Amino acid sequence: MEYNGNNQATLVGTVDDELSFSHQVYGEKFYIFTLKVPRLSGTYDLIKVLTSERLLFDCKCEKGSSVEINGQFRSYNSTDENTNKLILTVFAKDIIPYDEDAPKNPNQLYLDGYICKAPVYRTTPFGREITDMLLAVNRTYNKSDYIPIIAWGRNARYSKSFEVGENIRVWGRIQSRTYQKKLSEDEVVTKTAYEVSVNRLEKVENTDQLGDAQPSEDYDSNTGFTIE
Repeated sequence: MEYNGNNQATLVGTVDDELSFSHQVYGEKFYIFTLKVPRLSGTYDLIKVLTSERLLFDCKCEKGSSVEINGQFRSYNSTDENTNKLILTVFAKDIIPYDEDAPKNPNQLYLDGYICKAPVYRTTPFGREITDMLLAVNRTYNKSDYIPIIAWGRNARYSKSFEVGENIRVWGRIQSRTYQKKLSEDEVVTKTAYEVSVNRLEKVENTDQLGDAQPSEDYDSNTGFTIE
């Protein structure tokens, strides 16, 4: 993957469901579907992909088909029953049938953004070190995408002292995980959180600071952003 921008994602996987209509902008329709992306462990991530109808002429993205997605990992607000939710999806800029004769890493992400919430360092019950971060990645028209980041081991130790406003670059993969949230004594719902698992990161020196950008109120520091 060549890095010519500040937000680049490449996914390879199997379309796991039927396309569903998302919204329409200036007569252009957008659809959303789930991509089943394999992990080396034999498990998989279920990642939401948003695509314009204009990308579907050459690649139909039918359920069960293998495709390669090139795009950006984005966040956007969705209003449902007077409740705002921040949704994380991969916004497709190119969709092509997957060429099995030219295998590649099925889950690659590069981000260049700014720390917009103080990192949280912790250890698991098994002693594994983790640092949770929230990255603001600038987009055109004065917009930003807010992406939850997880660093492990030595990267966790390195990044735990990062300060709000610092510019960092991240290489990693998008991962999904399900969890249960208790709504009442009798009601428990299953939700999905999305985050970036870091393979490599670096601090960018001598750059402008983030300034007034703040994390969305829809962010849950315990579970990441959710999609229902």
